[in-house]
Amino acid sequence: MSSANSATETAAASHEVEGYGAIKGTLSLGRIAMIWLAANLVVTTLLTGTLFVPGVSWPQALAMIVLGTLIGAVVLVLVGNMGTRTGLSTMSLTKGAFGLRGAFLTTGANVVILMGWCWVQAMLAGVTVNFIVQQATGFSNPVLFSVLCQVLVVSLAVFGHEGIAKVEPWLALIILSVMVYIFYLAFGSYSVAAFFDLSIEPSLGWNAWLVLDVVIATAISWTVLSAEFNRLAKNQVAGVVGSGIGYTLSTILTMSLGATAIAYLGLEGKAATSFDPTVIVAAFGAPLALVIFLSVMATNTMVVYGMISSVLNVTPSKKLKFVPVALVLGAISIVGASWLAMLEQFTSFLTLVGSLFIPVFAIMIADYYIVQRGHYDRDILLGRGGKYWYQGGVNMAALVVWVLGVLASILFTYVISSPVGATLPTFAVSFGGYLAWSLVAGKRLKAKPVAKHLLS
Repeated sequence: MSSANSATETAAASHEVEGYGAIKGTLSLGRIAMIWLAANLVVTTLLTGTLFVPGVSWPQALAMIVLGTLIGAVVLVLVGNMGTRTGLSTMSLTKGAFGLRGAFLTTGANVVILMGWCWVQAMLAGVTVNFIVQQATGFSNPVLFSVLCQVLVVSLAVFGHEGIAKVEPWLALIILSVMVYIFYLAFGSYSVAAFFDLSIEPSLGWNAWLVLDVVIATAISWTVLSAEFNRLAKNQVAGVVGSGIGYTLSTILTMSLGATAIAYLGLEGKAATSFDPTVIVAAFGAPLALVIFLSVMATNTMVVYGMISSVLNVTPSKKLKFVPVALVLGAISIVGASWLAMLEQFTSFLTLVGSLFIPVFAIMIADYYIVQRGHYDRDILLGRGGKYWYQGGVNMAALVVWVLGVLASILFTYVISSPVGATLPTFAVSFGGYLAWSLVAGKRLKAKPVAKHLLS
């Protein structure tokens, strides 16, 4: 092997370890599918399913889970494919539409969202561990266990995220086995007709379109990491089909499990508190507690790594180093894991995710696939100047459309009762607004460029 080849491979390996720069993927369709399958077989997705029943009927909840997952997966796959085609992370890709400096704003919003996910998942793991320990010993300190769970997550993110990526598919098989057991127990005890006949409680404030918005928001929350995962795919087919199958299957199964588990508790005549892992663990036993703990360790590790990658990739050179950034973000995530009151605001948190990032991804998809005609060139790697500098590093048109999209989301969520929920109108406003600007300003490329990976 020549020294030039050796140096290139060493640099590429360094980039992959540190999450910096463009990456040339090597993973197969099946491997990408397993990564996405494992990533969303997590307690937050399961407990999201418990929010819907008995606010809406069990079959209606399942129908909206399927529909919302399919709609959300389209956005997730399109953004992920941008990562496969370019080798860039999600927040690096926002430089194309928002500008080299405008991407600082999207990255900041991304870190806030991922930090919130870290906190929520660490709390749920801590509450679950606390429940098991309390049952066995009488000792109870959920804050302590939440913090300890996040300390372990940060340690894994700094020193073992590559190992987690390798074992996560095997964890998925364990989790799937326990899910099969829970479905078997539920439907072995009651007929499907009994689940259909479970009474609805309209006073809980849910309807089909609210369920749809929450399910799509779940996909949007994962889309902030879609290019991080899919840039590891060896080609577009592996990335698109693998992520589409993996995300869709895991979300439908896990959310449906949550809706079914809470419906089962209702049929059992037990008090069923939604978004409470201890209620589910008490009903289905310690194996589910183990699944919750393992899923949080695996998924939260990759979420922390995603935060680190977002911060590293927003800068044009290696001025920021992996370990210092990891330690700072990790410390914040550990402290925040003690704020258990956030669990009571989970639906508000998902609404925030949708409001901030549905417009961002609508703009990104419009810019890359239509305005730029499926191509970003190497100027996107610059620190200043070039094609994506716009005005002082910021594309003000994209920022204006982003703000309008956020306002539209708030309007359709809290002020105007939309017949199709808030998510679809928000996406339409943002997507259409950005395209309208590009046409009026003459920004759409006339000739279709040859799309090349940035390491080609």
